[in-house]
Amino acid sequence: MTCGDPDLATTLEISLAAINAGADVIELGVPFSDPLADGPVIQRASQRALHGDTSLRDVLELAAKVRKQSDGGLIIFSYLNPIMRVGWARFAGDAKQAGVDGALITDLPIEESSDYRHAMQKSGLATVFLAAPTSPEKRLKEIATASNGFVYAISRTGVTGARRQFPDDARKLVGRLRKYTKLPVAVGFGISTPEQFASIGEFAEAAVVGSAIVETVERNPGDEAKAVAKFVRMLVGGRK
Repeated sequence: MTCGDPDLATTLEISLAAINAGADVIELGVPFSDPLADGPVIQRASQRALHGDTSLRDVLELAAKVRKQSDGGLIIFSYLNPIMRVGWARFAGDAKQAGVDGALITDLPIEESSDYRHAMQKSGLATVFLAAPTSPEKRLKEIATASNGFVYAISRTGVTGARRQFPDDARKLVGRLRKYTKLPVAVGFGISTPEQFASIGEFAEAAVVGSAIVETVERNPGDEAKAVAKFVRMLVGGRK
């Protein structure tokens, strides 16, 4: 979810509601002015959050509040610039103190990630990297080696956003990743229905749902947490 959309207090309510409804891990998205990997739904959410002056510091403080009330998984989802401004060591230390389990930086190349991975490892935090259907074998191996916690497999090329049709590329990509890692693989980009969610479970350990959650928030002003909880329960088949 995009933190600070519509405000931080509501994001806290949404996070806890999603966990209680069956979400195992929450991606706490840091709003960014140029979210190039994201589609229009998350772009709009980022702009709303930025208008409320939501920062990386706010997201970490939010994570600490979630952690006090839940042992669900917490991943910081961010672009590189906000974290670079803080610095690797300080970010890793602050994230650890907040009770975060790891981070996914969407636009950090593997080739430039050694300092980041060292800082995160020192703090005992997971580093999650993205693998795409277009990634060659050599790069998939590098991604798998650099990742811990889990590997995030992008189901298709392009930006985030819900899709009616789910591509076959995801299953093929997960099969390729299995050659290089025993970590859980989470598949994301485009998942928005119970049918898609269930189909991911046939070949991967997790399904990542982003834009559909953010859109649910957007469409239910004043009733965001309840609406997200209902949507999550629908996805996971009513699991409490």
